Amino acid sequence: MSRLIKPGSTSFYRLTKPVVFLICLFPLAYLLARAFDVAGLGLGANPIEELLHELGRWGLKLLLLTLCVTPVRRWTGWNWLIGYRRMLGLFAFFYIVLHFIVYAVLDQGLDMTAIIEDVLKRPYITLGMAGLLMLVPLAVTSTKGMMRRLGRRWQKLHRLVYVIAIVAVWHFYWQVKLDTLEPAVYAFVLAVLLGSRLVFFAKSRQRTRLKKS
Repeated sequence: MSRLIKPGSTSFYRLTKPVVFLICLFPLAYLLARAFDVAGLGLGANPIEELLHELGRWGLKLLLLTLCVTPVRRWTGWNWLIGYRRMLGLFAFFYIVLHFIVYAVLDQGLDMTAIIEDVLKRPYITLGMAGLLMLVPLAVTSTKGMMRRLGRRWQKLHRLVYVIAIVAVWHFYWQVKLDTLEPAVYAFVLAVLLGSRLVFFAKSRQRTRLKKS
């Protein structure tokens, strides 16, 4: 029985993936409860702005959580964590798309002229749009079938996630204007995650050189 629920086994993922899925959906459920004023929760004086910002925050949190999988797996040896990376990445994309939909539909009323003007004139919106557009090919090619079709090109394409994460944190930093503590925390977390990858890459190259010598 213990073998059946061993981390990384099919049974293990069957048990845990639905739980992770529901956890990832919880922020949306909570926001919907607030939007419909369930149990007197509410979204405050500016509900559209609150909804917009909360969806953006959760998209960024899940994006950073996706980037956490590889370094944590390397530090701990918990290789089974890789099985959740795609789900986390797709949920990050999901929340960021919702963030954009709230902006385009509720905030701008689908006024394409106003949206285009915003993108061209407001740098933080330009960054946000750039990040969303870069996320689209990653989401489209996230399936196992696309991984097989693209081969090595898949890994090169998905390295865009590092650029997207930088753009997302930068977008948030410029958007908040005054209270920059929260985006600064995200920037620090991202710096640690990217730094850990650079350290691993440097050690990997050093080991390769030692083997050749």
